[in-house]
Amino acid sequence: MSDAAEVPGFSSIEVSVDGAIGELVLNRPDKLNALSGELMNELISASEWFSERAEVKVVVVGGAGRSFCAGADLTAFAGIDGEAGEEARLHAADLGRRMAEALTGTRPMTIARIQGHCIGGGLVIASACDLRVAADDASFSIPEVDLGIPLAWGGIPRLVREIGPAATKELVLTCRRFGAGEAKELGFLNRVVSTERLGSEVDELAAKLAGQPAYSLELTKRHVNEVAEESGSTANSIEDARFLIGALEDPESLAKMSSYLSGRG
Repeated sequence: MSDAAEVPGFSSIEVSVDGAIGELVLNRPDKLNALSGELMNELISASEWFSERAEVKVVVVGGAGRSFCAGADLTAFAGIDGEAGEEARLHAADLGRRMAEALTGTRPMTIARIQGHCIGGGLVIASACDLRVAADDASFSIPEVDLGIPLAWGGIPRLVREIGPAATKELVLTCRRFGAGEAKELGFLNRVVSTERLGSEVDELAAKLAGQPAYSLELTKRHVNEVAEESGSTANSIEDARFLIGALEDPESLAKMSSYLSGRG
């Protein structure tokens, strides 16, 4: 591994580098790697850090423990529905979009290594990665509408690009769970493997990519992302922050949120 002194220290994620391959791990296993504001800010910083590491060609993005990511921690909404001014509320509501954009824009290729739960904002993180490999018992869902808020953070255009508009509407509006097999059939996943094979499968894929010329890797990633933007642009996703704030001011949405949270208790 690289010199520890060169690797930035984080509280909610872990980063490491081994030759041309880096690893970024969401590290809140006791919370199923739920996305706090701190974690999202650290993921932005880590994405930028990896972009500056000229030797890194591939970054594996994973979650510590038994889940990839259980979605947004409710503390991530602190400052959105409080007494802060409009600009501060928009900045807080826009953090998830900035996180996803930072991950998409990082220079190395990224591979999401998905096990356990991949929910809501976790699914946005996975969709922001270039490739996605999941364990066959991984479970996916997009519960935001049941929670009384729209899917934000650029999630809609990312999903439309990967699985199409009809599947996006159904999964976002019904909030139903779906498995790795269905996610693969929809085109969201590149590969589905047994839980026991997940780590080695991702390692082999990362090694294959790391053996390719950096020029072709970076050019292909940039070219594909440019074409994807033409078919489903995330450029207007900054408006998602306003949509989130709107949901927190809508009586029906607030009632839905209260019902959802009561049911969880």
